[in-house]
Formats: sequence, structure tokens, C-alpha cells
Amino acid sequence: MPAPDQLYARFLELCERLNIDLSKVVGLLTYDPASPLLFNTGLFLLLFAGFLAVYRLLRHFRTVRMLFTILFSLYFYYKSSGLCVLILLGVACSDWLLGLWMGAVSRGWIRRLIVALNVCVNVGMLLYFKYFNLIVDTIGQFFDTRIDFETLLLPAGISFFTFRSISYIVDLYRGVLSPCRSLLDYVFYLTFFPPLLAGPVVRARDMLPQVASAPVISRRMVGEGIWLIMLGIVKKMVIADFISGNFVDRVFDNPALYSGFENMMASIGFTIQLYCDFSGYSDMAIGIALLLGFRFKENFNAPFKAQNPTEFWHRWHISLSTWLRDYVYIPLGGNRCSRARAYFNQFTTMVVGGLWHGASWMYAIWGTAHGILLVGHKMLRSLLPGLKTVAWLRPINMLVTFLLVSAIFMLFRSPSLDDVQMMWHQIIYDFHLSVAPQFVEGYLTIVIALGVGYFVHIAPRCITDPFRRVVIAAPLPIQAILLAIVLLVAIQVRQADIVPFIYLQY
Repeated sequence: MPAPDQLYARFLELCERLNIDLSKVVGLLTYDPASPLLFNTGLFLLLFAGFLAVYRLLRHFRTVRMLFTILFSLYFYYKSSGLCVLILLGVACSDWLLGLWMGAVSRGWIRRLIVALNVCVNVGMLLYFKYFNLIVDTIGQFFDTRIDFETLLLPAGISFFTFRSISYIVDLYRGVLSPCRSLLDYVFYLTFFPPLLAGPVVRARDMLPQVASAPVISRRMVGEGIWLIMLGIVKKMVIADFISGNFVDRVFDNPALYSGFENMMASIGFTIQLYCDFSGYSDMAIGIALLLGFRFKENFNAPFKAQNPTEFWHRWHISLSTWLRDYVYIPLGGNRCSRARAYFNQFTTMVVGGLWHGASWMYAIWGTAHGILLVGHKMLRSLLPGLKTVAWLRPINMLVTFLLVSAIFMLFRSPSLDDVQMMWHQIIYDFHLSVAPQFVEGYLTIVIALGVGYFVHIAPRCITDPFRRVVIAAPLPIQAILLAIVLLVAIQVRQADIVPFIYLQY
């Protein structure tokens, strides 16, 4: 058998003959903050295809398959956050030990102490990595002084895996979940790569039983997974990226250069872009998990069909809104108190949800605006309890809710209140509806993309479900061909550079 140095020499010779630049290959496979490993990249598709083949071969070897998946998940996270992967591993081990401790004690104060430790660790990490820069910058502006500090690297997906960690320990405390005895099972749950970077927020009580049961991948799960992946690709690469790069970004970057009508359309366009971008990621994450035998709950349920702000949050980012309900709103008292206190609890929950999104006061203002909108809707409903929604009002309610949400999302997208003020100035004082025909003519493809993104979304399921059923029931080779066609179309219409998913920054 040749010596290792001889094998290495032969390998280098083979690479030279095949004209393979090893330095480029190594650079492609190692951490680069400018090019994370995303679902919409060719590298991920290549690596996932190889991973999936090995994963299926290991179906009779549960422990080996779990170890293989954990290693791939850690590499996936390493490609996005470098050595911050150690933080993820540390949180997983800490949770597992705290969970065993929780299961071994019965005294109430010790159990509350364990919850406090977990919350302090996770919230402390969020404050340090996510909000340290904002806090220091705000202090410097308040005292009109310059504070020099090194910008911290934000670990990708920290908001998502810390929420998963907190929900595990709190559910143990509430007695709705038993401690996970297997370190391997818990590390698998917390590091599982499909929802790792941008959700959905998967809870331990939903996933750990699936991990323990060694799930079997059914033919239907494969079909559903491929359908969701195709849907996610179309939403993200065909609609969201197209309207973002060709219209929305231009207006939000320089709102004063555009009429009020164009500013209004950009706000509506961003709402559709954000939905297609984020729900597209969720679809792909849920679809990939299905290909691996795991089923997650849906994260979006046609939010633009909502009749009011309360219903909107029952349909939008469901995994986060239900998490905030169960672990913030209910502990604050929920609606088991006076009406005024319930309003305060709901308002506070929305502010927390806004702050969760990022280290910017614009997110806090956005959450505050949604809190005011929700409380206002509930007050109106309590003042007019006999008010019934008649059939002809439903499309009006739906349109008004969509426009209100779009107006508030202006705060979410704009870098500062000055930009928001400028957009509203243009809308109020320089609307110029007369530019609408020229807008449609000049941005015809954008208008079509916006129309498709909105009307397909609100279309009755009786129209869209037949396409879904056909894809799910099709033979695997046909599904592969359909997926390849969708990928080719997406590649043709995408921008030159890969556009990251919006929620990767959260």
C-alpha cells in the first residue's frame, strides 16, 4: 500500500491533470462571511445532493445517520458563522445538562432557578451579540461623544436557536415535555440545519419525539418536500429577488427621486417581496426536512387574506407569533386579567417581537406600531361587539388590512425615520396618480411579478391544490425534471449576485 505522502502526491498530480485549483476549492469549502451556504446557492445544491444520497444509505443505522446529519449541520452553520459554531454546540450541551437537572429535582425554587439560568444565558447572548453595538452607539449619541469599539460578528440564526433553547427548558418546567436523556438526540434537534438559520422556530416538543422514533421517509413526504422546495425557489428567486433588485431597493434608497405613487407601490412591493422571500425560505426549510423524514408546522397561512390585524398575526410567521404568545404574552398575564392590562400585555409582546428582529430602533418602532394597531383593533371590537362582517365587506377589510400592514412595513425596510418621513411626504404632497400609466409601461414585468405574487397568494386553494396534488403524486423522475425546470427558470431570471434571504440577519 502506498505511503500517505505518495497518495498525497498522486492526488496533487491528478488535480493538476484535471486543471483543478485546490486553493479555490479550499476557499469555496471554508468559511467566508461574504458567501454563506444558502439554500439558493449551487454549492448547497451540490453538497445536499451528496448528503441526501449518504443519508438514505444510512437509513438502517440510526446512530451513524444522526452523527452524519449533525456533522453536516455543524458544517452548514460553520459556512455561515465560522467558529460561532462552537456557541451553538455550547448551547446544546448546556440545555441538555439543565434539562437533566430539571428532571432530577422537584423543588420549585430550583426549577425556577434552572429556567432563569437558561433565559439569562440565551437573552444575555442576544444582548451581547445582537444589541451591544446598538446600545454603545445610542449611549454615544446621547452624550454626544464618540465611543470606539470593535463591531461584533453576529452569529447567524442566533435569534432562532436561542428561542428553541428557551422553549425546551420552559416546557420542561411546565411539565409538558420530559427531559431528553440522549445528548445525541438533543444536539440533533438544536443543530438540525433546515430551520437553523432563518426558522421556522421549531419546538422541542414537536421535533424530539420525531427524532426518538427514527422517522421513515414516505413517498408522500418526498413529493410534498419537492413541491415545497419548488414553491420556495419560485417565491424567492423568481419573484422576491426580481422585484427587489429592479424596483423596491431603488425607491427605498432614494425616495425623494420618486413620486408618491411610486413610493406607495414600493411599500406594497416590499411587503410582497418580504412575504415571498421569508415564506419561500420557510417552504424550502420545511421541504428539505420532509426529504429527511421530519415534518414541521406551516409558518405562513395566506396572511394577505387576513380581515384584520389580529388575524394577520395568526397567519404571518406563525412559529414566531405563537412562540411570543406562549412564552411572553401568557407569562405576562395574557388576557386573564383586566382589559387594560391585557392591552398592555399585547402591546409589550409586539414591542418585544419588534426588538427580536434586529439591533435597530426602527424594528422597535415597527413593533410598537403593530402593538398600537392590534390594541386599536381589539378596542374597536370591544366597543362595537354587535358589529358583524358582512360578505361584501370582506374584500374591503382584506384590502385595508393589507394596506395598513404595508404602511407599517415601511418602518421595517427604511434605514431611518428620515427616510420614512420623506416617503410619506412624497405620498401626501407629491402623489401624482397621473404617472400610473407610465409606471405600468416602464415597470411592466415588475407589475406582473407583483400581481402574480399577490393574486396567486390570495387565490382559493381549490385553484392551487390541483397543481400541488399532481406534483406530489407524480413519479420521482417526473418530480426531478420539474424541479430541474424550476431551477433553470430561476437561474435565468435571477440577478448576477446571489441575494441572501432577508431573515438571515435575524
